[in-house]
Amino acid sequence: MRILIVNPNTTASMTATIASAASGVAARETEIVAVTSQMGPVSIEGYYDEVFAVPGLLVEIAKGEKAGADGAIIACFDDTGLDAARALATIPVIGICEAAVATASFIAQRFAIVTTMERSRLPIEHLVHRYGMSSRATVRAANIPVLSLEDPMSDALEKLRREIDAAVSKNGAEAIILGCAGMADLASRLSEEFGVPVIDGVSAAVKHVEGLVTLGLKTAKQGAYAAPLHKPYGGMLSMFSPTEISDH
Repeated sequence: MRILIVNPNTTASMTATIASAASGVAARETEIVAVTSQMGPVSIEGYYDEVFAVPGLLVEIAKGEKAGADGAIIACFDDTGLDAARALATIPVIGICEAAVATASFIAQRFAIVTTMERSRLPIEHLVHRYGMSSRATVRAANIPVLSLEDPMSDALEKLRREIDAAVSKNGAEAIILGCAGMADLASRLSEEFGVPVIDGVSAAVKHVEGLVTLGLKTAKQGAYAAPLHKPYGGMLSMFSPTEISDH
């Protein structure tokens, strides 16, 4: 089985972190193909960045499915472009927030998501509501710029630790979800340190995709995720018309 993982920001070093976490949990027969978007922001921090990350993401989803991927993962905790990707592709496409929240719900009644910036907290709260977990989940922001996770000289890890401690001691969290793909390499270390399950959405998504592919399930193509209607798109977006992007 081949799983495509798309980092929808353009920071290749973050893709390497994501790929390592995914490979660490993938089944022996699973091939992980991790790619970096070739257009868009270097990090996704808020609604504006998210919008401009979607076109590059969709290009990679289309290319990956054409190259033979059996399933795809969007490695941004905002589940950037998830619905559009599902409409474009027939293979199952999983967002790491949805995968992490579903996984946490199997093992804890109360859990907390610790994300990066305050501007990302409310979008993630909206996702938690969409996924039906508002009564069980708290979302906290550690005030960490995403790219500081790549800098060993920053205080990002210490800030993350403080928010996890507060989530456990003040919010009663029984499990923690790391709310950024750039944190994918930290789950085991933090779980041992705090004595609670710590979930990385990238790893969780890999196992969900493996399960869907093994079950022979693909994205429904009636209703909301029906293939987009072929029509011309104007101006700079002409390459993203359903006809053009399918040819990539």
